[in-house]
Amino acid sequence: MFVFTIIGILLIILGIIGCVVPGLPGPPLSYLALISLSISKKWEVFSPEFLIAMAGLTILVTAIDFVIPAFGAKKFGASKFGFWGAVIGMIVGFFYFPPLGIIIGAFLGAFVGEVISGKQTYGAFKAGWGVFIGIITGTVLKLVVSGIMTFYFFKALF
Repeated sequence: MFVFTIIGILLIILGIIGCVVPGLPGPPLSYLALISLSISKKWEVFSPEFLIAMAGLTILVTAIDFVIPAFGAKKFGASKFGFWGAVIGMIVGFFYFPPLGIIIGAFLGAFVGEVISGKQTYGAFKAGWGVFIGIITGTVLKLVVSGIMTFYFFKALF
């Protein structure tokens, strides 16, 4: 059963990383860490109600994460170029200037995407800002949920 504890630790780490790295599902990985630790401890560390609540929270924040950036983009007049520019900017920023590069990269990527699509500077800035706010809001929500699960994981581990 020790192997499930090791798997859980790896999953909880990947869960936190996944909150800021696009394409890696942070909260679902954090939730799987709770399940892995539960298996390791013969289902004695978390109540069924707790696991169901965490599953619901995971599903909710994952769904919201898809909606918030699109809402921010639409609210501030961004195009698909701005949205995908923000995603690409986050990835580039993550590798070149972590962790602040994610934030700067999202904004600059959205701005550049909007300029490429033909918007004037002000319109590109406004749309870029909307995409940026949406992505950052989704990232913060994922970090909060994964952080809660990380807290309970390590509390149950020790």
